[in-house]
Amino acid sequence: MATVSQSAAASHVGKIRSNNQDSGYAGHTLFVVADGMGGHAGGDVASAIATKRVIQADKPYLSAQDAEFALQAALMAANSQLTETVFEHGELTGMGTTVSALVVLEDQVAIAHIGDSRIYLFRDGELAQITTDHTFVQRLVDSGRITEQEAMVHPRRSVLMRVLGDVDSAPEIDTSILATHAGDRWLLCSDGLSGVVPHASIAGALASDLNAQGVADRLVKESLDAGAPDNVTVVVVDIGPVTGQAPAPVVVGSAASPLAFGEEVGRGRSLRMPALRLHPVRETHFEPDAQDYLSELIEEDERRARRRKITWLAGIVLLVAAIVAGTLIGYQWTQSRYFVGVDSDSVAIFRGVQQDLGPIKLSSVYEDTDLPVGDLRVYDRQRVEQTINANSLEDAKLIVERLLDARTE
Repeated sequence: MATVSQSAAASHVGKIRSNNQDSGYAGHTLFVVADGMGGHAGGDVASAIATKRVIQADKPYLSAQDAEFALQAALMAANSQLTETVFEHGELTGMGTTVSALVVLEDQVAIAHIGDSRIYLFRDGELAQITTDHTFVQRLVDSGRITEQEAMVHPRRSVLMRVLGDVDSAPEIDTSILATHAGDRWLLCSDGLSGVVPHASIAGALASDLNAQGVADRLVKESLDAGAPDNVTVVVVDIGPVTGQAPAPVVVGSAASPLAFGEEVGRGRSLRMPALRLHPVRETHFEPDAQDYLSELIEEDERRARRRKITWLAGIVLLVAAIVAGTLIGYQWTQSRYFVGVDSDSVAIFRGVQQDLGPIKLSSVYEDTDLPVGDLRVYDRQRVEQTINANSLEDAKLIVERLLDARTE
């Protein structure tokens, strides 16, 4: 039976932000990554509250379906807790967090996901993204309005459409159950990794012989080497035979700092958070309203329509240019050819080819020899009337000379 053989978690504030708004957890069978956001630096609070609530789901389950339901319930409970916290602390209004969680149950995993943190599976040398980003640009990609390459540089690529927080009392959470087996390596990460480190580099780290902790540390370092404009959190889970003592649970990021509750939130009492900083920081995630989304879709459609029109016009211009160039080249070639034929009642040398292109004549009289066709022998007259091809102008003149000589014989 294959289950968790190794796991590890690592988190770093990055090189730009002043505080870590990510949280991560590597437990017995439960693994979580949360990336916080908030108007008044509430992102660290949001990810910590959500992670601590979801950690309570780290327990044995009879089936993957039970684990899937428990994860969904835990995320919904975390959402309610965030709403209650905002109600008690108005300065945290607008805070929210992504959550990507995974429970390993023998040869299956249960997944719950909301936001743009990601879950990857590395299997047999191939890296696959399992979760779908709940971002504005991902909707544009899914609807065919922009490409994956355009999404990477889109000015609103960090806009979240779904998060846990005080923006929605019943957020839509993606859940699924997948098979897993020995040799699989699962990765949960915030967009501080996936938005900075290339797909191939992530795959290279997961393919290495490093243990889970070594891989997690390497991925964080690669993000830092790339500039780390955001917090980065990584959880690595290796699937294989159980050997030795199970790894001890690890909490990283904001959730690793204690949330000191004076009394239980949600019952009209205060919340104390001395270990978490509540100073303003620049946010890269926010939740637009429906009107903003609709306006942006219209703008994207207009931009895409303009791009299509420009592409079509450019294509037409190139096609016309190619046809004109081909026609000119073809015409010039025909004017390098010669043949002997009949002009009125005399033998003439023609330049061009015998065929015409519709109303366009591809041949013209180059030289009239004043040799009457009637003076030729019957056989030569038939040949001239059917035209005689020449390899060059000199060859055409030799043909005329032979016709003259044959007439006098």
